[in-house]
Amino acid sequence: MKTKILALLLLGATSMFAGPRWSIGIGVGGFAPFGGFYAAAPPPAPFVAPAPAFASPGFTWIPGYYYPVGPRWVWRAGYWARPPYAGAVWVGPRYYGGRYFGGHWRRR
Repeated sequence: MKTKILALLLLGATSMFAGPRWSIGIGVGGFAPFGGFYAAAPPPAPFVAPAPAFASPGFTWIPGYYYPVGPRWVWRAGYWARPPYAGAVWVGPRYYGGRYFGGHWRRR
């Protein structure tokens, strides 16, 4: 009797793994093939706030912006930053065509 039950369990286990398989995938987020990051919905309107007092010579004000974290948008408050090299200009992040493009420094 035990061998019959064992054989039945083994046959049932192998047929469970040998059956046809299928899956459905839904992508939210992830990197786009031509740069940018897929984002499901556009970010909310940014906060409008004036830049605080000047930090010191050589610093640039980076205005606040939203960036995607999973399925939601998170606000990054503005800050003063020193450009990484002479002549660097900050290009703020943007949302265009369903994709999020992060901010970066570029040459003038």
